Amino acid sequence: MNNAVIIACDFNSKDEVVKFLDKFSRGESLYIKIGMELFYAEGSSIIKEIKDRGHKIFLDLKLHDIPTTVKKAMKVLSNYDIDMVNVHASGTKNMMKAAIEGLTRENGERPLLIAVTQLTSTSEEVMKEDILIDRSIDDVVVSYAKNAKECGLDGVVCSAKEADMVHKHCGNDFLTVTPGIRFTDDEKGDQKRVVTPAMAKEIGSNFIVVGRSITKADNPVEAYNRCCKDFLG
Repeated sequence: MNNAVIIACDFNSKDEVVKFLDKFSRGESLYIKIGMELFYAEGSSIIKEIKDRGHKIFLDLKLHDIPTTVKKAMKVLSNYDIDMVNVHASGTKNMMKAAIEGLTRENGERPLLIAVTQLTSTSEEVMKEDILIDRSIDDVVVSYAKNAKECGLDGVVCSAKEADMVHKHCGNDFLTVTPGIRFTDDEKGDQKRVVTPAMAKEIGSNFIVVGRSITKADNPVEAYNRCCKDFLG
């Protein structure tokens, strides 16, 4: 799968992004994640900047609001040249259905839409203590994934540790996009449920989202190639 390694460009300015992307060869097509930090700092112009360089874009805004608001927001986002966008699965089935409706263009086309199950910074203990969910994290992830599939979404964001479990319940065509990826010699940072690129491949992730292991590396291009080799073989 081409572009299955998504680089999380969690920078706070266009200048930082451009400086990072300039390290790669012109003409090389990457898959770039634009998160809240960068989108709020630069707005939609950063999408055009990255697209003009020939890259694919995962717009990681994690929409979570009442269905009407999410539908209207997705209608706006459908005008952008993006390849993937997401919502929080905990926003309910009605919200996810509304997101699909808003995102789908008049010609029937739309970017991929995926739903966040549980953030990879969330442990089962924190999930139970902070948001009072008493079911196991596996049960919650599977339930949210099944809801997302029922609503017509293309996949979920989950830990790579949960990718095989999601596929078993939702099918191999249902995408698993998995952050929390680290090399064995990296610091975990604020991530709790982490795996290496090679482990993610073995478990069955469709996409891995890799941030600091690439963006903070002494040689980002080398780190990216290492990810691709470990994940894609």
